[in-house]
Amino acid sequence: MKVNYWPFNLKFRHPFTISKGTKTHQPTLVVELEHFGIKGYGEAPAITYYNITVDKMIADLEARKPFVEKFAFTDPDRYWHYLHHLFPHNPFLVCALDMAAWDIYGKIKGKLLYQLWGGDIANNPVCDYTIGIDTPEKMVTKMKELPWPIYKIKVGTADDIANVRALRENTDAVLRVDANAAWDVDTALKLIPQLKELGVELVEQPLAKDDWEGMKILYKESSLPLYADEACVAEEDVEKCYGHFHGINIKLTKCSGITPARRMIETARKLGLGIMVGSMNESTVGSAAIAHLLPFIDHVDMDGPLLLEEDVATGIGYDYGRISYSDAPGLGIKFTGLFGKTLS
Repeated sequence: MKVNYWPFNLKFRHPFTISKGTKTHQPTLVVELEHFGIKGYGEAPAITYYNITVDKMIADLEARKPFVEKFAFTDPDRYWHYLHHLFPHNPFLVCALDMAAWDIYGKIKGKLLYQLWGGDIANNPVCDYTIGIDTPEKMVTKMKELPWPIYKIKVGTADDIANVRALRENTDAVLRVDANAAWDVDTALKLIPQLKELGVELVEQPLAKDDWEGMKILYKESSLPLYADEACVAEEDVEKCYGHFHGINIKLTKCSGITPARRMIETARKLGLGIMVGSMNESTVGSAAIAHLLPFIDHVDMDGPLLLEEDVATGIGYDYGRISYSDAPGLGIKFTGLFGKTLS
């Protein structure tokens, strides 16, 4: 196995604001694994509030690069377990390497990943499009730039209802809201009935990630389905969410890749929880990995390539929320870098 990597700082089309802050660019790391001439690609965006930077991913990878490369690769599951123990404190890096391993494995088998897993894409969920926090006028303008069947609305300010109302007055699309842990119980109990009146479908992470007692109250009282995000990071969190949330949002980067995400989906199904797989503003590389999980989930937020002005790969398409795939095996992508030319 040989490993290579490229850091990028991808520019957003608009400044992207959530309750935790604003950013204009998305730092991300793309890794390449090569196994007997077959190359696979994976991605991990850096997220400041998880304290994992691109520089940290590179430093950790360089420090243990010989061990990454010497593994006798046979299948992604075994490789993930090896990587998980090799980088116990860097799930982001493990995610990128795990994606690349699955890409290689699909290419060895000559199939797209969803085909390997027996998935039927005929009834895939439709991808939403995220509207970051801004003035009501600017949020409506962003929405009108891209007519879409489902919008995810970032909330977490004193103007939440005014913002959602302004959007509702300008669209009949499905609306979801994501508080990114910005509310307390009283605020959530006050806002959720109003959001339901505005036709909101579900609420994502209303309370702080560790406010389990608050979520127990909200779970009983809420008139809208509640989905965990910050409260559901790793595999062991799925069962904790039962009785506190109606569903979970799995982020590949946070949970450390495709391999654990598939197990989280299986556990959530057994518990009767709704399943969303979400975006951390990945380029087409990471978004393609999400795309192959669509046959097995209920909702998807994989709009990174739509939010970013820059991309580093091709291979998936967006047609009014419907995701299309290339015919190439594995992830089905072509890594191009920022200049439209394959970098390796």
